[in-house]
Amino acid sequence: MFNIDIENFDLEKTYDLIVLGGGPAAIGCAIYAARFAMDVLIVGKTFGGLIVTTHLVENYPGITSISGQGIMDMFKDHMDSLKIPYISDEIRSIDKFDDHFELHSFFQKFKAYSICLAIGSERRKLGIPGEEEFAGRGVSYCATCDGPFYKDKIVCVIGGSDSAAKEALFLSQNTRKVYIIYRGEEIRAEPINKKRVYDNNKIEIINRTNIIEIKGDGTVKSVIFDNGKEFEIDGVFIEIGSIPNSDLAKQIGVETNEKGEIKINRKSETNISGIFAAGDVADAPFKQAITGVSEGVIAAYSAFDYVKEMDIEY
Repeated sequence: MFNIDIENFDLEKTYDLIVLGGGPAAIGCAIYAARFAMDVLIVGKTFGGLIVTTHLVENYPGITSISGQGIMDMFKDHMDSLKIPYISDEIRSIDKFDDHFELHSFFQKFKAYSICLAIGSERRKLGIPGEEEFAGRGVSYCATCDGPFYKDKIVCVIGGSDSAAKEALFLSQNTRKVYIIYRGEEIRAEPINKKRVYDNNKIEIINRTNIIEIKGDGTVKSVIFDNGKEFEIDGVFIEIGSIPNSDLAKQIGVETNEKGEIKINRKSETNISGIFAAGDVADAPFKQAITGVSEGVIAAYSAFDYVKEMDIEY
């Protein structure tokens, strides 16, 4: 649906900018690069990023309420209107030369004068017994994906963030009961979502509690709390944050912070000339679609300036 014809793809072509990723930051960057008349290519492992697992997006200016998949459908339409090529692939390594970069996947090589790393993050795991064993059989990291399978059942959401609150609210539409299990004193959701949680009689918060084991027989049957209590449950939805996908950046020498996030400045520049970063993989403190798009747009402008200064002859 998104791929260009790789068999007829000019592998010797050097793009002004190659954007790595498939979420809002990546697509936002590519859209602006195209508007700057840059020769741009997007290479992404999956189109949409983590936002497509979000039930409702209600904080993107100009859009009152929309699903995560819905907003990315709009991004795709905008991308397609500018004829921006997208290749479903995963870059495994990057080599830097004097005036360009070479990006290698398992089977292909791409060349670019500049790169934007908008490769996002992946769900953080609890790392407890039973989590891996019951993944897909009662343990999930996506309520939007798996919630419909738990109609009239009892589930729990692990975490206390705004994302955890939204997961619980979505699950409450079909399940019999939703427990939010949080190690802290009070969930840290946005005020509007916190109120929705407290007003929902199908949601109950169990605070100051950790899960130390997930048990079952083929599928999840219960969890063990850190106070030793066993709690019967049909499904466990884990929403405890994410880990930046920065290994590729580290490999080429891009600086990261203690969390593994790529360090960027106000121009979305990294410590390596010609490499920019945006979105969840970057070290901005506030992780939202709108901020990721903003960083991507800035990265596109900075890449435009960078390539323009190279005075490339076409």
